[in-house]
Amino acid sequence: MLVLGIETSCDETAVGIVEDQFTLRANVIASQVELHAPYGGVVPEVAARAHLELLLPTIDHALVQAGAGLSDIDAIAVTAGPGLVGALLVGVSGAKGLALAQDVPLLGVNHLRAHIEAAQLEYGELTPPLIALVVSGGHTSIVVMDEDGLCRQLGGTIDDAAGEAFDKIARFIGLGYPGGPEIDKLARQGDPTAFAFPRAMMQGDGYDMSLSGLKTAVIRQLRKMEAAGEEPNLADIAASFQDAIVDVQLDKTLRACAAEGLDQVVLAGGVAANSRLRERFAEQTEINGQRLIVPSIPLCTDNGAMVAASGANLLAAGSFVGLDLAVDPNLPLAGAAASFG
Repeated sequence: MLVLGIETSCDETAVGIVEDQFTLRANVIASQVELHAPYGGVVPEVAARAHLELLLPTIDHALVQAGAGLSDIDAIAVTAGPGLVGALLVGVSGAKGLALAQDVPLLGVNHLRAHIEAAQLEYGELTPPLIALVVSGGHTSIVVMDEDGLCRQLGGTIDDAAGEAFDKIARFIGLGYPGGPEIDKLARQGDPTAFAFPRAMMQGDGYDMSLSGLKTAVIRQLRKMEAAGEEPNLADIAASFQDAIVDVQLDKTLRACAAEGLDQVVLAGGVAANSRLRERFAEQTEINGQRLIVPSIPLCTDNGAMVAASGANLLAAGSFVGLDLAVDPNLPLAGAAASFG
């Protein structure tokens, strides 16, 4: 069974093809980074127009990579939310057209759940219950996937998502866009203990996080040094800032693991590509005797393979949708259709 997955929730036009739920046949991404770089962030209208131009060529490329034709595809999966409404509409409209033309099932995928299920392409079938930290440019959430496959959100950001904070500080100190990879690269040359930036809500009982105060503290530190005529070591700033984000996410996620009595941890989303986050989680989960499940970097960022994998799970469960599928820019992960478990 071949499932073709379409991802257009933000600024990546991506198409993946997965065979029998766990075998990756194609994963093609048409990046829009150069289009949005001059603005320092994603411009929704620009993203939607680019998806219109790129979607069909990207589908063609994925089919060639998979060595398949449209007639070989058994179902079409598409991200229905969350995301930018205009961008989502392009992908969903294209998916409906393909499903109708090929007379195959249409599968509506939750973007955040797909980030978690991307791991099955490298780790095999996921076996709930497990804890997942879903961390990206627009989302930072700690969720439990219970034995029935349904997700419960335990906590999340109450302001900036981690990727958003990375982008804002990167822009402030003159780095390129997207900011996450640039901060990560610069931080490798710095001392993460050079600046004592705040770890907001670290001591609380809950699992919510706040990053806006951290962002403000970094900016104030830089302005203070500038006013004093000091030249800031930007590598130290980046390393200290990055570690503050990682500390909070690591602490909250592993405390949630302990409270729920779980020993499987999934890192998912674009920020899961951050080398410091991966390193710290690997170290601590090994000490704790927990299993860490973290996809390779190409499967962390937005991609069509994760949508195809999630769609393949839905297909196996018989969870189809009709051609009246609507997009939902605020689609929650909690309660997203269980596709395995």
